[in-house]
Amino acid sequence: MDERQKIEHQIELATRAAALVKDETTVQRFRNFAEELKQKLLRMMRRGKVRARAYEIWEQAGRPVDREVEFWLEAERQIEDEREQRGLPDSSEKR
Repeated sequence: MDERQKIEHQIELATRAAALVKDETTVQRFRNFAEELKQKLLRMMRRGKVRARAYEIWEQAGRPVDREVEFWLEAERQIEDEREQRGLPDSSEKR
């Protein structure tokens, strides 16, 4: 089971637990935990997209040495621009 599957499983368990518990404080804690896990999952997925895009940009630039940060930042910018064009909120806005 990879990290993504583990987090998805934890989200499912927290959601189920929230539905079974009677105490509202505990219910809210489970819901908050599930939401935190969802945010973590979104960040993981975004990091993978940025990594793949940075690699593409690096290859297109001829695989230069010592410019990893430049390509990473450009990849983040491109992905954020695409997200804005689609009208999707940034995962950090929910915090």
